[in-house]
Amino acid sequence: MYSLAFSILFVSVLVLTLTVRFWLASRQIRHVLAHRALVPHEFAEKIPLAAHQKAADYTVAKTKFGLLTLLVNYAVLIGFTLLGGLQWLALHMHELTGPGMAYQIGLIVAFAAISGLIDLPFEYYQQFVLEQRFGFNMMSKSLFFTDLLKNIGITAVLGLPLLWVILVLMAKSGDLWWFYAWLVWSAFSLLMMIIIPNFVHPLFNKFTPLADEALKSRIEGLMRRVGFASKGLFVMDGSKRSAHGNAYFSGFGANKRIVFFDTLLSRLAPQEIEAVLAHELGHFKLRHIVKRIAMMFVISLGFLALLGYLKTQPWFYAGLGVDPVALALTGQPTDALTLLLFLLVLPVFTFLLGPLASLSSRKHEFEADAFAATHTQADDLVSALVKMYEDNASTLTPDPLHSAFYDSHPPASVRIRHLKGATA
Repeated sequence: MYSLAFSILFVSVLVLTLTVRFWLASRQIRHVLAHRALVPHEFAEKIPLAAHQKAADYTVAKTKFGLLTLLVNYAVLIGFTLLGGLQWLALHMHELTGPGMAYQIGLIVAFAAISGLIDLPFEYYQQFVLEQRFGFNMMSKSLFFTDLLKNIGITAVLGLPLLWVILVLMAKSGDLWWFYAWLVWSAFSLLMMIIIPNFVHPLFNKFTPLADEALKSRIEGLMRRVGFASKGLFVMDGSKRSAHGNAYFSGFGANKRIVFFDTLLSRLAPQEIEAVLAHELGHFKLRHIVKRIAMMFVISLGFLALLGYLKTQPWFYAGLGVDPVALALTGQPTDALTLLLFLLVLPVFTFLLGPLASLSSRKHEFEADAFAATHTQADDLVSALVKMYEDNASTLTPDPLHSAFYDSHPPASVRIRHLKGATA
């Protein structure tokens, strides 16, 4: 009875989210195309019509491709759940390995391998067709597959030990396993903030100290003004993969590093680079990073507590296409199967909460912009943003509802209007 009700609920929410996603995508396409012929007046003197139309075409192409990807992902989701794909995979994996930890880890690895093979053609198309068409792809095919192999290896080295610990906790630490798992996951996440920038990123990109002494002096002056200590200023060779540009800082404590994409440095003037960095430093000084990490920990604790409850509910498995009787050979649904089911269906039930996350992120972006306008010239940040919007082919005319659901940053016109208000 409960399993049927949960199946109906799952299908209903699935259809609802799919409908909303298609509705938002259609709004985005219509809105962008309706404004394609004319550059918004506030950008008319700074962005050529050709660049505006390229951004519109790029946005529409990405949105249409996203719809195709979405349909495939939902079909795969239904195949793994309601059509019994995950149960089939569990039974066959058990035949290969027998019971035990090898079976559980093997099930998750097999699922990840199948999912990765399904995603691979779409990732390839996006890089070598979509990005190539609009002049953003700088990656060779050999680098694409080298990156893929590196990602698989790093995921195995870092992820499999964590997975083993979580599965052991689920099996042997009692009803509060989810709390102990949360402690382990939180510690792992903090550790990754040190490991990834110092040991993982250098496997993919070359980081060289910033050589421009004048720019370095300007940035160091900014850091002194705002009270920010960094381990160093580095330039990343992002141009070997993409023409998109950005700047960021990584790590925490004594390991904070400021990184500029080489594509960004080649396009912006020194005062504009300083303004962009001031925005990023604003996130740090206003404790946005700490707040986001804390919120991530709180949310993950809630989800793990929910998983702890669902783990003991037969209707959760039966409602998602897993028959406990059929899996009696494996000793009832396994913890690995529980994790997979939960991770598969969680995005379906949380999608409609997306605007809340976007709202919080946008608030932080406005605050970081205001911080930058206080410590540098707001006009420099405006001119930098205009160049970055143009260079990245970011549409200046997104649909407001689509943007509210998906965009972590405010629309260009709104953001620049706020900055010009700060200047005034």
